[in-house]
Amino acid sequence: MKLPIHLARLLSWATLASLSPPFLSAPSATVPGDPLTGRGNVNRNVLTYGELFSNTAPVSPVDDMTGFALPASAAAPSQIFEGTLTLSNPTSSRGFRLLRDDEKIDTGTDSPWRHLANFSFQFVQNGSYLIPIQQGLVITGSSAWNYILGPGRVWQEDGDHGYMRASLPFALVLRNQNCVHNGEMTFLFSNKKSPHVSQVRYQITQETCEYFKFNMWGQLSATYVPSNVAGADEVRKATAAEMANRLPTKPFSALAADYPNSGIDLANFMSGRKFPEDVTTYGLFINGVHYVGNCQTRYGMYAFCDNMRFASYSVAKSAFAGLALMWLGQQYGSSVYGELIRNHVPQYVDGGDWTNVTFANTSDMATGNYISTKEEEDEDGPLEQTFIDAEPYPEKIKDAFAPFPHKANPGTTFVYQSSAPFILTQAMNSYLQQRQGRGADIFNSIRDTVYKPIHLSQGGLTMLRTDNSSAGKPFGGWGLYFIQDDVAKLGRLLNNSGGMIDGKQVLEPTRLKESLFRTPDPTSMSLPVPWSETPVQNAYRYHNYFWARHMTTAEFPQYHCDFWVPLMSGFGGNSVLLLPNGATFYIFSDGDEWEWFGAVNEINKIAPFCH
Repeated sequence: MKLPIHLARLLSWATLASLSPPFLSAPSATVPGDPLTGRGNVNRNVLTYGELFSNTAPVSPVDDMTGFALPASAAAPSQIFEGTLTLSNPTSSRGFRLLRDDEKIDTGTDSPWRHLANFSFQFVQNGSYLIPIQQGLVITGSSAWNYILGPGRVWQEDGDHGYMRASLPFALVLRNQNCVHNGEMTFLFSNKKSPHVSQVRYQITQETCEYFKFNMWGQLSATYVPSNVAGADEVRKATAAEMANRLPTKPFSALAADYPNSGIDLANFMSGRKFPEDVTTYGLFINGVHYVGNCQTRYGMYAFCDNMRFASYSVAKSAFAGLALMWLGQQYGSSVYGELIRNHVPQYVDGGDWTNVTFANTSDMATGNYISTKEEEDEDGPLEQTFIDAEPYPEKIKDAFAPFPHKANPGTTFVYQSSAPFILTQAMNSYLQQRQGRGADIFNSIRDTVYKPIHLSQGGLTMLRTDNSSAGKPFGGWGLYFIQDDVAKLGRLLNNSGGMIDGKQVLEPTRLKESLFRTPDPTSMSLPVPWSETPVQNAYRYHNYFWARHMTTAEFPQYHCDFWVPLMSGFGGNSVLLLPNGATFYIFSDGDEWEWFGAVNEINKIAPFCH
């Protein structure tokens, strides 16, 4: 007789809890996707039992999907991983192939950028999900790399001789930079056999990092120490809740089937791109469904596409700094936009004239302090690079002010500088501390009142900070790390929910409408971007760290009205479009390509912008 599924789950967990260490009670929340229903009859020809217990170093990476992904016939695990996994010697047994290094980061054969940083992390398990205790940015102390770990899977295969097979996504994050290099690792473990763990195979074959690209792979000896992990059940619950609250997804290809009479052409979403191989991922959130693109690596599809991390770069200017200012406006009134930088950041005396520069001026990239109005000359100049590279807060805040002389009245001239949102973030932090006490932190406040309530992924709840420290000052203008679901949820908050969460207004609605260019006269609250490459003068404008492109019938006759496309934009080719029909389209890449007009044209076929 076949048991009802809820009884089968209880019996399954009763069996697991009775096994040798660690002892676990049945989880209080089941993660979607469990229990696994396969029989374990996996036809495996890569990363086999023999290979993972071999001392032979791998000569190249393997196909990501066949090597690291959960097979369709995987059986539910009969043992639990809970404890600490440590890689014994990350500098040994490594392969490395440098593909691009514009900044001359790599220093040769013994370079710390050619191997993993020290790795010793605690994990717990919920059903078949392997969950790292730390899922945000982990500061390692390495001169090269920090980590972000994601939830992986555990399963059983007939060919593994009683061992359980585990696989998980991880990312190497360049120290003090936003670059993300995505990898996977896999190993076998047992609480009853000796040794407890096989060697660990890993590889990194994909990145969101225009200037530093490589393949890295290896197989390392490891130790697994089973133990009861403090707070394990809370971690299991949090992962179950996160997975349960992810937006409904379909493959991107399902758009054609879901809208059969629209005439949509999926190929046009990538039209005009010369380097499609540089696309990390893409997606469209429309009519309540999240259509997700794939996650291509140089060795096939990434095995954990839904948990692949990618760098925000300047998308964070909108998704954090601009959002934080709207949050302060809702909390304390719109007068906060007129607060003066000089009253909150004493280092303002180090450069320029900040006498009358407001929070709003700074969020418009219009402080009046700059070197050149030419395209990205300040941003790409050596003085701004000195600011970006600085780690200690005293140096970074001084370098943010020092290079730029006063040249125009505040609020009159757009000049793009990543130092501006860093300055504003420190000013907002000071303002918040005046209101809430010295222990307040503007990023943590946004994390707890905005990001967590909309159920951003646990690995997305940290930001780059100064001093290569989790206790440093938040960068503000870059340094977030997303997965696909995070981007769609941010789009839903801004573009569909009007800045409301569970019926409560959390973002000041007037400034949100201004940021999305949805006021009667969007030009009255924004500044032109004079150097944008377009045949139409002032087609791009900027406000509150949001860009917007004016789409006119004169330039785009296929539409029947003029409208604005507001977007969040980041270095290398990151674009998040918050379209006026309620759709959010995003593409993250590092090929320095910004083409999205084809996508807008196709989305218009599903839900026209003009009525």
